[in-house]
Amino acid sequence: MRRPNALIALFASLLASALAAGTFAQEKTVERGPVLDSVKKAARFLMETVSTRGGFVWVYTSDLSDQWGEIPARKSQVWVQSPGTASMGQLMLRAYGATDDGEYLEMAEKIAGALVFGQRPEGGWHYFIDFDPQGIPEYYDKVASQCWGWEEYYHYGDNSTFDDDVHAGATRFLMSLYLETLDPRWRTPLDRALAFVLESQFPNGAWPQRFPLRDDYSSYYTFNDGVISGNIFLLLEAFEKLGDTRYLEAARRAMDFVVKSQLPPPQAGWALQYGKNMKPAKARNYEPAAVTPGQTLECIRNLEAFYKITGDRKLLRGIPDAIRWLESSVLNGGKGAVYEGKTYTHATFYEPVSNKPIFPHRRKSRAELAPNDPMQGYWVDDKLGNFTEHYGEVGRFDVAAVKREFERVSALGPAEARAEYDREKGEREKTEKVGAAEAARIIGAMDARGAWVEDMVIKHYPDFRDVSKSRAIRAIKLATAQRNISRLLDYLLSP
Repeated sequence: MRRPNALIALFASLLASALAAGTFAQEKTVERGPVLDSVKKAARFLMETVSTRGGFVWVYTSDLSDQWGEIPARKSQVWVQSPGTASMGQLMLRAYGATDDGEYLEMAEKIAGALVFGQRPEGGWHYFIDFDPQGIPEYYDKVASQCWGWEEYYHYGDNSTFDDDVHAGATRFLMSLYLETLDPRWRTPLDRALAFVLESQFPNGAWPQRFPLRDDYSSYYTFNDGVISGNIFLLLEAFEKLGDTRYLEAARRAMDFVVKSQLPPPQAGWALQYGKNMKPAKARNYEPAAVTPGQTLECIRNLEAFYKITGDRKLLRGIPDAIRWLESSVLNGGKGAVYEGKTYTHATFYEPVSNKPIFPHRRKSRAELAPNDPMQGYWVDDKLGNFTEHYGEVGRFDVAAVKREFERVSALGPAEARAEYDREKGEREKTEKVGAAEAARIIGAMDARGAWVEDMVIKHYPDFRDVSKSRAIRAIKLATAQRNISRLLDYLLSP
């Protein structure tokens, strides 16, 4: 016969022992004070020791003797693009919101000051800001133009760029700072930045990669690296937060361009960029005129998002044709192609009209370059292999999943679609839960200065395949620092 009281007593004893040993115990907490101290220590080190007048590049040697943005950087330079200056500013604003510590707001304002210094006359930003502008021509001549493959740095265009979220990231940070402070110091450069987006938009709704225009690929109608989509989402946010209907009107014109720029069936995808004749156009030497599955998938996702925002079903009409093109373009007659032991579904580029997969290649060494080679050692053909190693020439895409998602979104009515968009937006804005173990690990990895230092290999930019000239360093990476600070803030805000 069971004896309940004895069993209960035994269970209680075992439970107490287990809790004492940590078997059933919840994860040990890290006190709020040490987390706050660690965030402050890291932020102060970055702002007071690492930054150049409030701005940042991407990577520094641990002793801060050398630094790099997308390419090697001068001591007087800071990079606008994430994980550089603009994203650091957003992080300091987030730290201010999480802690109510005014020092973080002061840090954010110092970062904004660096961006305002570098804002160009037309209202935008170049890839980097140089606090010693007299040295820029020599820098391009001796450093930037020698970085084989980084063709956007071969010549100094003296213009602003929408490439890689440069403009949208800086503008979004200024908008966040202005809305936090309502300080007119930040409204003026914010208005200039938004006006630049409006003024540089083509009548058909597209944007160039860079502006003012020049006679090269940077003036094409450009999807590549988020130019058009980045500006659309920036303008929608500006309309939502500032209420100026011009921003919504410009965003709708751009949405219409996305629809109009889809190529006709049976090759009903999108290109990375288009010439004035609305046909796919060549950009960098490893970006041939082509229809691209990657850009097509991005346009499909964006059109679905635009439908959720606007309720305009016209934005969905071309997607079935795009999916049929993706289905019909799987490599090797629908079987996929094997490269270096992995199976890929699609090439990055398909020749217009013929729909033949085409692949960029590059010489093995800069020493193999022919004098005055206009392609700088690159060529394009239909041969799978011998890839450039710095650009994705093949990809794996789950077209069936894309089709299912389109069918699901298409079945939503406008009100349902908008409600889903609002829910998704709310989910994106939620704080991600961080456990005590992760917070403790991040704090424990910080050195006495407040830096996170890690191993990194810097490739030889003039010829990255020459591994004999690669450089192993102990690095301070802004991406790591920003992620770690953000995770500690998540921990502070976690329920």
